[in-house]
Amino acid sequence: MLFISPTESHRGTPGHPSPLPTMADSMDIDDSLYSRQRYVLGDSAMQKMARSAVFLSGIGALGVEIAKNIVLAGVKAVTLHDCKRCEVWDLGTNFFIREEDVVEAVHSRVAELNPYVQVSVSTDVLDENTDLSFLKRYQCVVLTETKLSLQKRIDRFCHSQQPPIKFIGCDVFGICSRVFCDFGEAFEVSDPTGEEPKELFIQNISQENPGVVTCMDSRTHGLQTGQSVCFKEINGMSELNGTTHQVTVLSPYSFAIGDTSSFQPYAHAGIFRLVKMPKTFTFETMEQQLSDPRLLTPDFSKPEAPLQLHTVMLALDAFLEQHARLPNIGVNQELVRSVSRCARGCLSPLAAVVGGIASQEVLKALTGKFSPLQQWVEAHCFNVDFGVCRGDRYDALRACIGESLCLKLHTFQVFMVGCGAIGCEMLKNMALMGVGLSRCSGEICITDPDLIEKSNLNRQFLFRPQHIRKPKSTTAAAASLEINPELQIDAHLNKVCPATEDMYSDAFFSRLNLVVTALDNVEARRYVDSRSVSNQKALLDSGTMGTKGHTEIIVPYLTESYNSHRDPPEEEIPFCTLKSFPAVIEHTIQWARDKFESAFSHKPSIYNMFWQTHSSAQEVLRVRIILHSMEGSFQVIKLLSRRPTQWEHCLALARLKFDKYFKRKALQLLHSFPLDTRLKDGSLFWQSPKRPPSPIEFDLNDPLHFSFVVSTARLFAGIYNIPHSEEVRGTFNYLYQHIETDETVKKPDQLQMTVSSEEERQAISQLQKAISSSSVTPGRLRMTPTFFEKDDDSNGHMDFVASASALRAHMYAIEAADRLQTKRIAGKIIPAIATSTAAVAGLVSLELIKVAGGYGFELFKNCFFNLAIPVMVLTETAQVKRTQIRDDISFSIWDRWTIFGHEDFTLSDFMNAVKEEYGIEPTMVVHGVKMLYVPVMPGHNKRLKLTMHKLIKPSAGRKYVDLTVSFAPEVDGDEDLPSPPVRYYFSRERESGETA
Repeated sequence: MLFISPTESHRGTPGHPSPLPTMADSMDIDDSLYSRQRYVLGDSAMQKMARSAVFLSGIGALGVEIAKNIVLAGVKAVTLHDCKRCEVWDLGTNFFIREEDVVEAVHSRVAELNPYVQVSVSTDVLDENTDLSFLKRYQCVVLTETKLSLQKRIDRFCHSQQPPIKFIGCDVFGICSRVFCDFGEAFEVSDPTGEEPKELFIQNISQENPGVVTCMDSRTHGLQTGQSVCFKEINGMSELNGTTHQVTVLSPYSFAIGDTSSFQPYAHAGIFRLVKMPKTFTFETMEQQLSDPRLLTPDFSKPEAPLQLHTVMLALDAFLEQHARLPNIGVNQELVRSVSRCARGCLSPLAAVVGGIASQEVLKALTGKFSPLQQWVEAHCFNVDFGVCRGDRYDALRACIGESLCLKLHTFQVFMVGCGAIGCEMLKNMALMGVGLSRCSGEICITDPDLIEKSNLNRQFLFRPQHIRKPKSTTAAAASLEINPELQIDAHLNKVCPATEDMYSDAFFSRLNLVVTALDNVEARRYVDSRSVSNQKALLDSGTMGTKGHTEIIVPYLTESYNSHRDPPEEEIPFCTLKSFPAVIEHTIQWARDKFESAFSHKPSIYNMFWQTHSSAQEVLRVRIILHSMEGSFQVIKLLSRRPTQWEHCLALARLKFDKYFKRKALQLLHSFPLDTRLKDGSLFWQSPKRPPSPIEFDLNDPLHFSFVVSTARLFAGIYNIPHSEEVRGTFNYLYQHIETDETVKKPDQLQMTVSSEEERQAISQLQKAISSSSVTPGRLRMTPTFFEKDDDSNGHMDFVASASALRAHMYAIEAADRLQTKRIAGKIIPAIATSTAAVAGLVSLELIKVAGGYGFELFKNCFFNLAIPVMVLTETAQVKRTQIRDDISFSIWDRWTIFGHEDFTLSDFMNAVKEEYGIEPTMVVHGVKMLYVPVMPGHNKRLKLTMHKLIKPSAGRKYVDLTVSFAPEVDGDEDLPSPPVRYYFSRERESGETA
């Protein structure tokens, strides 16, 4: 094979690429880049991937998606093979082709995505006569845009190798797609699901054959018969500790493990954990699978569709090879016509979906992580309206959806909230489809207040290292314009929330055709959803977590909204558990985070607010002497009087914190609740899930102890604006000999760091002393709060949390977490990978086309997928529900009633207008939290004569308000009947562009 380099830095000879940095060189993983992906794949899989090479043939719409995803993931090397030259057509399908590149390749832009990946190029012919021995240097071969006969030949070669070369063949023909996998006759997977095994506490284990294990507090175990669990920390039936047993599920809360009749009786405590067992998968060659395929079924409402599509696409393969007519076969004729008419076309969102799926299969092939596809997935989008080619960048799209729908996309006004991973992928898809073109008066408005961080570069492919610390929205907008200069993009740096409602007003929403959310939190989603419903605009929502993804399509008057359903709230850790009785590592990590927030963020913020309110220490002292108390002053005076002034003082304070957290707390608990304490029922106080603490004696030579002191001292130095020294060991060795940690010992003034008396006179005394020593300077009345930042290892934040959590875990005999796991839990990091992001954005973009086309309810699809298993489920959207007020009056969440008033319009006029317009008389009127009219409230009947202006008191320029109205029930004693929001206009003029 001939390798042609896209840039000087990637020049090499066949089989000997030039040396570039790779993770495999040292097996060190760049956490600042890969942190989110590490939580998806794990370090072992990442390292296997960094030793692997991939051959990818075909760099069209699908191939470039796969190349993007696997290069972002961090394989060792990728060879991009393609013999074709770029055409104008490709501008609408390949996001790495520019107008000036019509005769050039795009490989250098792929290489820019990840400096750790070697990207080389091959332009040699690959056909039936090619010697395939060159493929032996690759661990995985991916073919796109390849004839079926050649795919079969290459797959046979890969399957016959020892070990087999993993083979993936995939295609997108217009509205149809397929992926095929062959990983050999015996492909072992170390972790079939990727789910983190749960640890659950045991309530009881019976002494019988078989022994039955019951979960504590009726927690569901989530096990399946045949799986294995291991046991630890069991008291009584200790023979089970450290052993692994296969389970037979008896109920959601219990399972059998075999004969326990000869063991000691179970006493108390104990934890079990699922043991992940390797699984071997068997694959057939493509030749064998063509006639009897194993197919994934995405849409269970159409179980026959995959096999029909398989047959149609095989017919299309034959047609393409023989250049004959369409086959006349006895399947869905409309499907045959749709496939054939748009086969040369390309839907870039479909390529994104298939590219995400195929890329994840590549990673599985290289790592043995997650269950592989067995062995086909085939899908088509929707019926098409064939369009005539015009020789521009939109011909591939036009061939699939027709001219009129293509033009509709060009004129679309879209508001996208969030420009992270999903946002970047959405912008790429919209740019390729020509959504929001300036020449058609279309526009894409995007907003995101965040700046780009290095960890974003692993998934947010529009960003490069030179963009770090720049705004996401403006950078993403500029990158999108490189893909399609015809776009009209307006980039903002705002949150979308009540505080920005003047900017993102009803008039703003009235101009939109569509709202897209690319957000990472529920609260923001709920707010944007409420604004979309209020303004009757379609909303496309999506999200990912690791290999899982979901989409939700919200269409006015057809579907329910995001707020129509609520997930169960996250289970919060009880305060007493965090404070005194941690049972699992999550408790100790959250405790450490809370300590960080309290000591280094909350207290400094309170301190600053206090001194901003009170002008001087002398004034505070005068008030305290007179009143003996002053709100908020006690904590502030304590901080002022104990404020360190030198780096050595910070080290001393950190050393004293060690004893407070990890020694004195344990002694106090054991004093209050000795180990033999029993409850009223006679059971032990200290039994599972409660763990008795063990005091920790400080050991200067213990790296964990030393790490806690140094990281804590650094943080204290930061909030007190004290320069810290990098040379710590010598200074601390000296201080270690002089720090008094006995609470009864009088401290030297400069080291008076222990908790002072809580009596008011002590506070006055401390403040007097500080003033008399002239230490109350303006600088000492200010602190610098520190806000937790998990991704900067140089700031010491994770050093504190990791060491504090590990020490507390040791104190309570809890198995400690490594730094990576601690960072995920403490930072509430959502695992993420580019494959699922690309797939979910592609699915959303397909629904965007349906919204633009005004499709009916039955054609919109929500989706849930898990690429790890793999599973993809398409479901109909939730149909909107109607609330009945009377037999002939009902409403849905999308309805809004409208009443127009004038300056003298009274509350009585308003109620009569509602009755006249909508056939029912209100019994209660509310504006926000203010009750305008409730008949049973004293004096409210007098309000009927007051004008709406006087009752509501609108702000200057306010043209309308939304009121809540209810009606009397038909049967006495029933609850009042609700209504949709009633928009009351203070005059006949509506807000510009606003519709009722």
